[in-house]
Amino acid sequence: MAASRYPTTQYLAGNFVLSAGSVLFRRRTALTNSVLPDYQICILHHLDHNEFLLPKGRKDQGERLEDAAMRETYEETGYRCSLWRVRMPTRAPAPLATGHSSDDREELPRLQEPNERRVVDDIAEPISVTIRDLGVDASSSEPKSKLIFWYITICPPGTEKEQNTQMENENFDSVWVDVEEAERRLTFQNDIDIVRCAVDIVRESL
Repeated sequence: MAASRYPTTQYLAGNFVLSAGSVLFRRRTALTNSVLPDYQICILHHLDHNEFLLPKGRKDQGERLEDAAMRETYEETGYRCSLWRVRMPTRAPAPLATGHSSDDREELPRLQEPNERRVVDDIAEPISVTIRDLGVDASSSEPKSKLIFWYITICPPGTEKEQNTQMENENFDSVWVDVEEAERRLTFQNDIDIVRCAVDIVRESL
């Protein structure tokens, strides 16, 4: 039996969890000397652990990843948001490469887009994927993993913070900060890297 020519780890159902989160932006009311002067980023202060984090959480059954990212961001920050369509790199093929037209499901010739990095305008794909090794399951001795898909979201103008949106076991305070302040406050390097990625993409999109 042939094996994949690429290093591969297989995670069976029950041994992986899919999560999604976002870097949430809003337009400032006054310009500053920030790297991204028109916008602020919302970060979470975990009051129980005194950590600063990005909003994220597990995908519900039957939920799309991008919807999970928006829902978790809303629940943990209190701000309703939408995906920000930006100019960004991706390896995802264009929609018509699915082999069907969007109107009548007529069969179309398969578009042979190579699996290469390309920069595309006006899309809302994940900007990063974090993969966490959770060790080995004690009962099955199989590997476990957590995959977190990260998106860019934005608050509509005039969005007010809503109260009592968090789960009972959550104790977050959401804080709007400039880009540099977000990088200084965030506790974990992975979150800082994701913010930097989001900021670079937003700057190229404006």
